Amino acid sequence: MLSRRHSIRALIVLGAISFSSVASSAEPAKPAPPARPPLTLTTTAFADGSQIPLKYTQTGEQVSPALTWTNVPEGTQSFVLHMRDPDVARNKTTEDQVHWLVWGIPGTATGLPEGVPKGEKLADGSQQISASGAVYRGPGAPATGPLHHYTFELFALDTKIDVAPGADAWETRTKVYQAINGHILGKAVYVGLFRRPQ
Repeated sequence: MLSRRHSIRALIVLGAISFSSVASSAEPAKPAPPARPPLTLTTTAFADGSQIPLKYTQTGEQVSPALTWTNVPEGTQSFVLHMRDPDVARNKTTEDQVHWLVWGIPGTATGLPEGVPKGEKLADGSQQISASGAVYRGPGAPATGPLHHYTFELFALDTKIDVAPGADAWETRTKVYQAINGHILGKAVYVGLFRRPQ
């Protein structure tokens, strides 16, 4: 009986030694690669979260601000830029104001210049629309109310979408959103505040 117990103990010890040898010979775990920085959207026209200068609004020259983006996700084929006013409810619905929607921006682009010209199709092949037509629509919140949050959203896509602009900016936006669903590699947001001067 004793010899059997000694045999069992010996087997346990040998098993522990074998397991220890295997564990020590295994390669140490490799550290995870550093996370890629997120897609970033910026403009020199105004600081993120600050008031938009009159030049870029309906009170001023109503030109689009220069926009740049960095940290583009790998595999990006195109971009969509959307400027909206979430503080406006259109016709008592959940839809907000379409101030500017640009889609089909080439994946090699790093920004848009100041004063993008009017017209459905731009020089780089991208297309644009807003509630004012095929043109940038500047902020125009009334002087009597609170500051509105004009939100620029940039989407990096793993595909090129083919959406024809319609007569209605909201319908076109819906179609663009349907087309980009499931293809978004990254998103960046930049916000400016505005209301008309008293």
